Amino acid sequence: MFMPVGTQGTVKGLSPEELMGIGSQIVLANTYHLMLRPGEALVAAHGGLPGFTAYPGPFLTDSGGFQVMSLGHMRKISEEGVIFKSHIDGSRVELTPERSIQVQEALGADVIMAFDECPPYPAEPQYIRASLERTVRWLERCLSVKTRPDQALFAIVQGGVHEDLRRQSLQATLPFATPGFALGGLAVGESKDEMFPAVGFTAQHLPEDKPRYLMGVGHPEDLVAGIALGIDMFDCVYPTRTGRFGYALTDDGRLNMNSSAPRQQLLPIDPDCDCYACRHYTRAYLAHLLRAEEMLAPRMLSLHNLRYLHRLVERARTAIAEGHFFPWAREWGGRYFKGQRPTWFEQALTQGEG
Repeated sequence: MFMPVGTQGTVKGLSPEELMGIGSQIVLANTYHLMLRPGEALVAAHGGLPGFTAYPGPFLTDSGGFQVMSLGHMRKISEEGVIFKSHIDGSRVELTPERSIQVQEALGADVIMAFDECPPYPAEPQYIRASLERTVRWLERCLSVKTRPDQALFAIVQGGVHEDLRRQSLQATLPFATPGFALGGLAVGESKDEMFPAVGFTAQHLPEDKPRYLMGVGHPEDLVAGIALGIDMFDCVYPTRTGRFGYALTDDGRLNMNSSAPRQQLLPIDPDCDCYACRHYTRAYLAHLLRAEEMLAPRMLSLHNLRYLHRLVERARTAIAEGHFFPWAREWGGRYFKGQRPTWFEQALTQGEG
């Protein structure tokens, strides 16, 4: 599955009804951001995220661990946790494993993530080693304070792009036997030639009967390659962010709706797509709206891009069930990459097939 990102409790520009209509199965919200604004108590007063947001489906909450990296200039890490300088008002904010779980329990997500440290790229191996060891200690603390049996806590495997460090993290993390496992510390600046061997090595050592979640990954080619390697769950802001910038995702690659060609094209964004935008609007109309800076255009492109990724994983699921995933993936890749599948993509398919 692909999971849309609703950092502040909303997927930018789209309503819960629209998300359900395009087949969204679960939405992400962010612990750090919702803790600061509006505060977890207000969310809890609504009965949790479904009541607060009016999205009736499941939620997953990030632990705030990603902000340990992304707000690196505004935080200090210690064994106890992380002290942030709020990006909103500059106030001092402390986030520990215990506090992260407390907030996530109040938010009421169905899947919650262990508080971890996501190292930046590049980072020295000794730093990554110390970081992953701390992440394991923080996992133990998260589990020790978790009180809600209706929430599934996923552990996160770290180790950067280094196989030996990934192995160390796996050996330390797997004994906790959490309901699912995430691959963290990837898609943070490394090349795909570096990322996918790390994905393949990690995924093949994770239990086959539990979800494997590749955090923060959402380009179409990454989903197909990740599925080939055994990944089940993906999330990323990419489809909505790229939609707001005027780009549409298709099997033929990314379509630039800001370019001159779509301005005269009377066909939909994607003739194969069943989203509202593709059923009702032409490329020419949406290109006009973009030039006129009308808000409907980025909304419809975001809607289409999410539906495209949902359809992509639906097609992958069907191909797996029917026993022909790898021929389908190669055919899809040949069209998407215009006949020149990159080496990293081909290697991912070959490793997964083997």
